[in-house]
Amino acid sequence: MALKLSDLRTDVHNDWCPGCGDFGIEAGLKMALTELPIDINKLVLFSGIGCSGKIVHFTNATGVHTLHGRVLPFAQGAKLANPDLEVIAIGGDGDGLGIGVGHFVHAGRRNIDMTYIIHDNGVYGLTKGQASPTLQLGMQTKSLPMPNINTSVNPILLALASGFTFIARSYAYNTKHLKETVKKAVAHKGFALVVILQPCPTYNDINTKEWYGGEDRIDPVTKKPTPRPYELEPTGYDGRITPMMSEEDVEKKMSQIIEKSREWGDKIPIGVFYQNETIPTYEDRIKARLPSYLSEPPAAQQLARTNGTSPVNLASLARELVFEKLVVA
Repeated sequence: MALKLSDLRTDVHNDWCPGCGDFGIEAGLKMALTELPIDINKLVLFSGIGCSGKIVHFTNATGVHTLHGRVLPFAQGAKLANPDLEVIAIGGDGDGLGIGVGHFVHAGRRNIDMTYIIHDNGVYGLTKGQASPTLQLGMQTKSLPMPNINTSVNPILLALASGFTFIARSYAYNTKHLKETVKKAVAHKGFALVVILQPCPTYNDINTKEWYGGEDRIDPVTKKPTPRPYELEPTGYDGRITPMMSEEDVEKKMSQIIEKSREWGDKIPIGVFYQNETIPTYEDRIKARLPSYLSEPPAAQQLARTNGTSPVNLASLARELVFEKLVVA
């Protein structure tokens, strides 16, 4: 039976600020879930701390609201314990690229088959608008007493360097593009990142909905605003790495990806920057060492008998230890 949007609604009061980009992200994610071949009983959403973390309460699916910066360890643990699960981790730019950036880097190295969605608004929206790691150097949003003193993190470049095998960006108010991007990420075999740009109407008074929409620059010919986000795919851009590509072609492709990831300001690319399915997933690497992993994952193994005793038989290990002790003696 096909999943409907109404199936994903909850009775929890949504207390995001009016005009928040989180609404667009929630809508795009839920639309994607209704169009993906996902068993709702095997879907698990994990979230971190911040405004974005509340999305698990507004979505009628198994959800785990975790700790600040620790959404990836929780999500990865669940996926590795039960590879049959469809795991989607959700967090903010501060949550994932500030306190959680160490987990971000090492998760990329593993390439677990799951999806990570980052809400990126340049500020810590839940804790009164401090500068997040993605806020540009020198920018002064309304709650900062002085301009931002730190250079910004480029999540696309960081993900590429860390080993993510699917890297994409979308925009909260382009829900159709957001939906399709999330669908591609979930379908990808490997660790997929989707960074979603969004306005924070309460604390970020620079990167507003009007700024993204280009209302500060009117086209002299059409007399219409020129939106900053533009889609990569219609331009002919292709960030896929395929098995048949030569080393030289891969290097050229990587240079193209890096160049596009640095584009920001009057033109902001959205779409799939990079996709590489030639790298084995972490699950495949475990299976190569432990052939029974996927058929008998940790979550399917018996932890205790009905009487509470352990099912593990240590007799053979005890005999080995006794034998070694006798030999030494």
